[in-house]
Amino acid sequence: MKPWVEIASSKTQRGAKFSLSQRDTEYAILVERKVLMLSRLHHSEDLLATLGCKLAKTLERPRVLIGGLGMGYTLRATLDVLPPNAEVVVAELMPSVLEWNQTHIAHLAGRPLDDKRARVELGDIAVLIQKSTAAFDAVLLDVDNSPSAFTLPENGWLYRDDGLQVMKRALRPGGTLAVWSTDEDPAFEKRLTKNGFLSETKKVRGRNAKGSPTHLIFLGTLPPPEDEKKRRKWQP
Repeated sequence: MKPWVEIASSKTQRGAKFSLSQRDTEYAILVERKVLMLSRLHHSEDLLATLGCKLAKTLERPRVLIGGLGMGYTLRATLDVLPPNAEVVVAELMPSVLEWNQTHIAHLAGRPLDDKRARVELGDIAVLIQKSTAAFDAVLLDVDNSPSAFTLPENGWLYRDDGLQVMKRALRPGGTLAVWSTDEDPAFEKRLTKNGFLSETKKVRGRNAKGSPTHLIFLGTLPPPEDEKKRRKWQP
């Protein structure tokens, strides 16, 4: 088997090495030599989009926020299910990730950044979401390993009560919060319910193949607006 070859690198805000490596047609993004993501394991990232956009895809002009560009797979899957008038905002903390998605790994997900419906805002999703009120029909989070294992320590508040209330405020009625995770987290599921979300957890495969790693997607959906509730109640 051929060895991994580093093709690009940068530094995180905390000074850790952040790098992109390639082996044949496979790519990996690493932090201090620890694998953060692999190009061959993106099925669960695709499902983050399709499950999280279950409502948004039915709307005429949905607006979706994605936390973390990664290798572009979640963005690609989101664009694939949304209508022509949709808007997808991607919050990405690392400028190098945006650069790599425009160059080295642009082909992996079919160049989703070229889609006119997508735009990237460089910066912390926490800052963006705190400025948003009833702005999104779905928020898709893939910035940490789980609601209790953070890429950055300061991300912890996103999954606590205060963070969930901020994300609830940023969503429109009937909107969905979808969170990617490597591990189960019953406490987070309970916090979703406690903070007014209808909670559901899906177990999915990292790759669409038997025996691949199991990941989880936590879904928190807000109740629909009153007129939609009435329509559903009286619909034959």
